[in-house]
Amino acid sequence: MKFIALICAGLFLISGISHSQKLTIEESVLERFEALGPENLEQLQWIPGSDKLSYVENNSLMVSSTSGKAKSVLGLTMLNGASTLDFENFPTITWLNPYEFYFKKEQTFYRYNLKSKNAEKWVNLPKDNANADLHKATGHVAYTLENNLHIIAGRTQKAVTAHEDGIVAGQAIARFEFGIVKGTFWSNSGQMIAFYEKDERGVGQYPILDETKVPTSVEMIRYPMAGTTGEIAKVGIHNVRTGNTIYINANNGVLDDSYYLTNVTWGPEDNYLFVAVVNRAQTQMSLQQYSTVTGEFVKTIFTESDNKYVEPEHDVIFLPGKNNEFLWFSERDGFNNLYHYTTSGKLLGSTKAQFPITNFVGFVGRGQTAIIEGTGNNLTEHHAFLLNLKSMSLQKLTKSAGSHHVQIADLGNYLIDTWSSIDVPRRIEVLTNSGKTGATLLNSRNPLERRTVGTTKLGTLPALDGTELHYRMIIPPNFDSRQTYPVLVYVYGGPHLQLVTNSWLGGAPLWMHSLAADGYIIFTVDTRGSANRGIKFEQAVHRQMGMLEMDDQEAGVNFLKALPYVDGSRMAIHGWSYGGYMTTSLMLKKPGMFKVGVAGGAVIDWKFYEVMYTERYMDTPQENEKGYKEAALTNHVQNLEGKLFMIHGAQDATVVMQHHMAFIKACVDNGVYVDEFIYPGHAHNVRGKDRVHLIQNIVDYVKSNL
Repeated sequence: MKFIALICAGLFLISGISHSQKLTIEESVLERFEALGPENLEQLQWIPGSDKLSYVENNSLMVSSTSGKAKSVLGLTMLNGASTLDFENFPTITWLNPYEFYFKKEQTFYRYNLKSKNAEKWVNLPKDNANADLHKATGHVAYTLENNLHIIAGRTQKAVTAHEDGIVAGQAIARFEFGIVKGTFWSNSGQMIAFYEKDERGVGQYPILDETKVPTSVEMIRYPMAGTTGEIAKVGIHNVRTGNTIYINANNGVLDDSYYLTNVTWGPEDNYLFVAVVNRAQTQMSLQQYSTVTGEFVKTIFTESDNKYVEPEHDVIFLPGKNNEFLWFSERDGFNNLYHYTTSGKLLGSTKAQFPITNFVGFVGRGQTAIIEGTGNNLTEHHAFLLNLKSMSLQKLTKSAGSHHVQIADLGNYLIDTWSSIDVPRRIEVLTNSGKTGATLLNSRNPLERRTVGTTKLGTLPALDGTELHYRMIIPPNFDSRQTYPVLVYVYGGPHLQLVTNSWLGGAPLWMHSLAADGYIIFTVDTRGSANRGIKFEQAVHRQMGMLEMDDQEAGVNFLKALPYVDGSRMAIHGWSYGGYMTTSLMLKKPGMFKVGVAGGAVIDWKFYEVMYTERYMDTPQENEKGYKEAALTNHVQNLEGKLFMIHGAQDATVVMQHHMAFIKACVDNGVYVDEFIYPGHAHNVRGKDRVHLIQNIVDYVKSNL
């Protein structure tokens, strides 16, 4: 049931869900993506060179037309028999052409032909390989052994690098910032490969203890803390045919930690490599072109500057059949838009969206139009758009309110649209590239129809300075407006994350509904600094992380306290990572606002956090001494009121254990008492079955202290 209600100061989008059996913490964690998650079409993808799609159902590979008529083309028993393997479940496949796909089993890539019904070993990798990267057209594979890059090309298997300890090749660099997710980049032909290399010998080492072993073991990791020496980046190019390896001549050949090499992209003809070079202060980015024959710098295509920061996160996107024209993502005009350039640096046009464009999906036909994704005017939603590359105008294709994610067919005629909204668990439909809705492939039932869950509302509220903020509220089942309820505020508040979305259940995890069923209101507001609100909203926290975000959380608390059914004397707050930082900040800097705080994986002092992220938002500790001092929570422990529970993973290599220990030491020094819990064997978050223990721990602490 979906309806609009006017409550107090805001319009709410409301989802009411029928109920019967109480949702437990255990099943809310372990069954969130299984029995209690929306139905799905597993491995849904387009088949290349066709307008057909495939998915896996009941361990059988299904092939469907755009009309939704599907048939099984391969069962697991037949696949196991053809490959002499023993998969318990259908493996993850990637199509090569309309009749062949490949999959990986342990160290071996296999290739299966639907016509011959034959599976063959394609490429064998050595034991202990990592970061395998296969070029589909040639079958060439790049991989790493320990910290060096290797390739297999036909019968040739060789080491591309042979570096000493402290130099890493073929892996992601910059701690996965700037959209970097891998370290190898095959050229279009597959005859050359670019790769990242980082010299970490000057980077400070940090011990990660494993107390589950006897005796305790120590792994030393390279962790560049803000203001200290960073890694030195290089980009190499290896020619498979000649066996030669060169390195691009970035920064005039000066090798130091004063710049980052990001967004590595091959030109269409393999003769040029394009790299976004960012200065360490992250206030300037230059898109540069390099020869792949000599590695020499060719030219700077354009430069972007911002007195706070720039953050390139997308590769160059070349237009089909036009080797000298490309698209580039930039937030220079306030929102993430696409800019149409020539390789000579001439700007041909740009989208003028007053909302973030988040993703480039693919080109239609000969490349006169393209499919992109963005929020649309409702910034809690996500939609697909048709982009006219001549006018750079946008036409919205997805009509239903909600969060849509699309895949484009190889021929460009059709899209798979997978979407949900606050009250639609999941729907998968076929669209034409003009937005006409075709077959419905899946309309998921409500997976919670037999569970007692709360009612989710989305709305807006004004910040203390009037800025519009989006919030999500879960109210208990059998809600009675004549009663008053305690509140748990769930917080993140940092860059790159948006919590409040018009998606299934508003994006909230199921354990929140379990707590709501016990008579709690669960509330979340996306503060300044969070994603998908434009560059001004995001950059507002620059050099003062944690300050405006606290004011925005205070506005949320004021909004709650004005509601007649909220018990303002019984309010708790919980968050993880940046949310742990915000939880601790609010307990210390806004004492008395919350009776209880539960902080997980919390940043305590930004000088302990890594260079790439921290210096973007806070500059260096040397440049922003006042900002770092104010943000350091060890300086504020004496202000604590209420109960505070600090949780950390013992092997956390993201927010390292030094944060937690520094805070506990400050508490001891100031005679302040907090509760704490350490999870052995876990990194920055607690995964698997142990997560049940974590969530129960959090919920029990909130209940017992409210």
